Amino acid sequence: MNEIRNNPLQTRADLVRGAVQMIEPLVSCLTPGKARMIVGEGSAHYSEDVAGMEGYSRVLWALVPMLIGKCPEVEPFWALWREGLIHGTDPTHPEYWGDIRDFDQRMVEMAVIGTGLCFVPDRFYGELTAVQQDNLYNWLNQINLHDMPTNNWRFFRILVNLGFRKVGRPVDEGRLKEDLDLMESHYVGDGWYFDAPTKRDYYTIWGFHYYSLVYVAAMREIDPERCKRFVERAQMIAPRFACWFDREGRALPYGRSLTYRFCQGAFFAAMAFADVTCDGIDYGEEKGFLLRNLRYWMQMPIFDRGGALTVGYGYPNLCVAEGYNAPGSPYWGMKAFFVLALPETHPFWQADEKPYTAPPVFLDEHVRMLLTRDPENRQAVAYTAGNHAWEHMHEDEKYEKFAYSSHFGFSVVKEATTLVKGAFDSMLAVKRAGRDLWHARSGCDAFELTDKEVSFTWQPVEGVRIESRLIPMGAWHIRCHVIDTAYAIECAEGAFAVRRDWAGKRACDRIASVIEADNRHACAHGAYGTSAIYAVSGYTGGEVIYPEPNTNMIYPRTVLPTLHARLEPGRTVLVCAVYSDPEDVLPGAESGDLSCRTVAQAEIEEVMNYARSL
Repeated sequence: MNEIRNNPLQTRADLVRGAVQMIEPLVSCLTPGKARMIVGEGSAHYSEDVAGMEGYSRVLWALVPMLIGKCPEVEPFWALWREGLIHGTDPTHPEYWGDIRDFDQRMVEMAVIGTGLCFVPDRFYGELTAVQQDNLYNWLNQINLHDMPTNNWRFFRILVNLGFRKVGRPVDEGRLKEDLDLMESHYVGDGWYFDAPTKRDYYTIWGFHYYSLVYVAAMREIDPERCKRFVERAQMIAPRFACWFDREGRALPYGRSLTYRFCQGAFFAAMAFADVTCDGIDYGEEKGFLLRNLRYWMQMPIFDRGGALTVGYGYPNLCVAEGYNAPGSPYWGMKAFFVLALPETHPFWQADEKPYTAPPVFLDEHVRMLLTRDPENRQAVAYTAGNHAWEHMHEDEKYEKFAYSSHFGFSVVKEATTLVKGAFDSMLAVKRAGRDLWHARSGCDAFELTDKEVSFTWQPVEGVRIESRLIPMGAWHIRCHVIDTAYAIECAEGAFAVRRDWAGKRACDRIASVIEADNRHACAHGAYGTSAIYAVSGYTGGEVIYPEPNTNMIYPRTVLPTLHARLEPGRTVLVCAVYSDPEDVLPGAESGDLSCRTVAQAEIEEVMNYARSL
């Protein structure tokens, strides 16, 4: 994918070329009838047949806006995908998409077809024969006849019914009102929706807000009051969501469905499409968020040798996937291309791309996060009180880490038998002394957030109760744990994991270097950043662990500075200070090596003294 890596992705023409460069390799992945797209091996919880339909449909999230925006480059692709639309909805064709059931994955994939009917009815409907139009309607209308989850999925049915209205087909008005009212009942304030059962994560952004802004673009004149609410909520969430990004366009790896990658910026595309701006975020900032995020992702090794997106995050990695991640699932990220619906003359494209200055500290109680960044916005860090529902894979790691970094990412557990396999970065892991499994935070009994710290009470295992405090201090943060245990336990406290790299059989110059690991701290640094953890009270020593490959979301090989402790029954207090920096930093010395910055011993002592006072 050298072509897209060399694409500057600055103008509308660049983005059109980027979309084409991503879609071209997929043409050969279409089945003979063009109704499915098979991009690779692997499985989801639904059948391969449905997974192929999913791959086909998700590319439409780029084709639909290109059709709206009358991009001539879309025509050869649309000819193929239109053929697939005709065959997939024809019950007499071998590639018919089939009759659906309650809670069927194919409901998800209907949404973009409804969007196409709504905004380009001449292409999605007018180009079909009367029989083909009936087939399309009958297949889509199944979504009105079956049960579906009470979560963001209801927007899929909303979009289908909007499409029916646009082309003059019968609309299930009762379903439409039920679904719209249900989605609004998920609103909790300050721009945040929850996704059933409890989650507040990226689905609030690329689910509820994205689809509600599409609704606004279609229904502003017909349903003005509801659209006004949708717009106001998007305007409230925009500056909050902006705190998830750093200056490089990287967003926080946090929560589920991270394999959708550049869908992270799609919200800003939807804002522009619906002609929505807000105080502090105009078209120039929206453009900056979207394009910086896309540029970041296009430089990452996320494509296979044939040019297809892979399942994973920073690289191909099935270890981090959910059960609903089929080979074509990552193309959900194509929603970021919706700005191609806007003509070159639109204010979004006429605006100069702008940076955004987020506050150095921002408390967002709805998502249980205290968000911070350094003065240069090189790294966004979120300290969390946890927020998951035990539904999908690796939720403890995706929601319950003490801290999440846009630069360092986070790691998932392969096996809890050892620290190497567990990769417990930004976590305190405990186990019964002797042979046992390691356990980290998995929900909390109580929590409290202020603009100064995050505190929570949790029980990793029966008989062990922990009261924890996380206190950000610039590039540092302090962790304080009051631990009551009924039996002897071992503890391991991880900092951020730092990338290490190899070139063939020899070490690359950019490998992370272990600076020191002794009875008071552990540190690793190199060209990919610095992570250090200092014992203040209660720990027995430090170690730099080499976790199993493919545990970190962004980097396939990492090193992890870690502190150890062994606690006897009763109460013990553990206090440590964690340092992180996206650059090569040598802590605790004045170095003559100009390749790295230094953290003076005086700064370390200042932080340590504050930690001792807690």
